[in-house]
Amino acid sequence: MSDNLREPLPPGSTIGIMGGGQLGRMIALAGAQLGYHAVTFCESDEEPATHVCKHSVIAPYEDKSAQEKFISLVDVITFEFENVPADIAAYLDANALVRPSPEILKIAQDRILEKSFLNDIGIETAPWEPITDLTYTSKIVEKTGAKSIFKTARFGYDGKGQEKIGNKEELDAAWLAAGSVPAIVEGFVDFQCEISVIIARDTEGNTKCFDVVENIHSNHILDRTIAPARVESQIAQAATAVAVKIASALSLVGLIAVEMFVTKDKRIIVNEIAPRPHNSGHWTIDACITSQFEQLVRVVCGLPLGSTKRHSNALMQNLIGEDAERWHEVTANNENKLHLYGKKTVRSGRKMGHVTRLLPLSPDWQNQDIDLAMSIMRPRT
Repeated sequence: MSDNLREPLPPGSTIGIMGGGQLGRMIALAGAQLGYHAVTFCESDEEPATHVCKHSVIAPYEDKSAQEKFISLVDVITFEFENVPADIAAYLDANALVRPSPEILKIAQDRILEKSFLNDIGIETAPWEPITDLTYTSKIVEKTGAKSIFKTARFGYDGKGQEKIGNKEELDAAWLAAGSVPAIVEGFVDFQCEISVIIARDTEGNTKCFDVVENIHSNHILDRTIAPARVESQIAQAATAVAVKIASALSLVGLIAVEMFVTKDKRIIVNEIAPRPHNSGHWTIDACITSQFEQLVRVVCGLPLGSTKRHSNALMQNLIGEDAERWHEVTANNENKLHLYGKKTVRSGRKMGHVTRLLPLSPDWQNQDIDLAMSIMRPRT
């Protein structure tokens, strides 16, 4: 269905959310604040979004009758994860108003398409090569460098489907172990820090960016986000310009997160894009006039974009696995803002919640004791 909605959807309308994870949960909560209902389509009634939605369609995504029921219940559809199968996204788009476009999902869920798109519009990425067959892997290692990362092209997140390699033999073994699926090899980037920008773009091409943030990972999973990023103003401006260029080139109607590296020689290299709310934007719930989740609701429902102004500096700490069981320690400090996702099963590496600490806007943010604040937010054993 063509995206020709020009009048905003009125409060009382229903947003359909493909996916039932914590991002869907927070989209639904933000929609409720603006008077919208939410229906989630997911495969388990224990998913976090089902706890807060008006209805939930529980079925395999491939279930055609469930897809039709979902469409009948909603006025607009959005996504809380980008790995919705392409044929299902296309069917939804043919029968309902869908934002963002499934074509954007198609690019974001395939690293080969994603890297090609970015390079085609003049955005720098790490050196990379697709894997086509084993006879070609020696040439790939020559191009990307001895220290590289093997990544499956699809369905990889939080380090899944990735493996460090140092030579042709290790690459061959990694590809065969992955089932010889489409994949890429990506050269290492000598970076100073990792940053991200979240940008919203509406049907008229208007854009709003949240402040550039700094991300620190542990075991391939985002551990903490520092807002704003501790980078020079020209770096922040350049990163924002990159995000605007990507959103515009995609003709985005929705929200997109752009993950980037800042190299030691001050270049910006894009790592990944995600056309949905992003873990590195959770701090916006507590520190901005408009959160990333409210902003997405505004875009998909045709409302004007909200202000992304930051009223506080912020530190966001993910609660991974058993970290969430220390909720009593987190709440013991009344300046911590705890967000738990309602997941029943605790697993190693599973995102169970997050905690945000707000600090005053300050010109000497670069010198504040961030590690101390983090230790107060999440005591370590």
